[in-house]
Amino acid sequence: MPFDLKEIASISGMPGLYRIIAPTRSGVIVESLAEKPVRSVAQARNRVSILQEISMYTNDAEHTVPLAEIFDRIRKQYGTDLPVNAKSSSQELSAFVESVLPDYDQDRVYASDMKKLVQWYSLVNQFVPYTEEQEAPAEQPETTTAEASTTSEAEEAEKPKASKKKAK
Repeated sequence: MPFDLKEIASISGMPGLYRIIAPTRSGVIVESLAEKPVRSVAQARNRVSILQEISMYTNDAEHTVPLAEIFDRIRKQYGTDLPVNAKSSSQELSAFVESVLPDYDQDRVYASDMKKLVQWYSLVNQFVPYTEEQEAPAEQPETTTAEASTTSEAEEAEKPKASKKKAK
């Protein structure tokens, strides 16, 4: 996925999103995703949820869609300017999520979840670098027989030298 969410977390009792810096004995050191990042310690009693591990329910009971994939879909469809914000109505948020993920489970995905999705996307889009997906690497052209013979001759010439040095 283009957004790397392995080190980004949501922490219960603390507003916003955080980048995980390092573990400590009693929790983790985190840095807020903000214009002026602030480092703090998230205690073990706080629930830390890594965004990489969060997904959204779909109508298929056995299938969920990872948050990183949803963020990628939002970026492809809307870019950086979202038509909604966290204070939009439930109907607007529902229409937005349906435009990005048409088969989301309307019974298990609440308005509060959609608000978090919009808030988190705004923060992640602003502070986490987006990497374009790499195209499949182009196949290297096959070496011609002349090139192959010169490399094999060079390799063979080096082999006896190496064996002579070992013999001494």
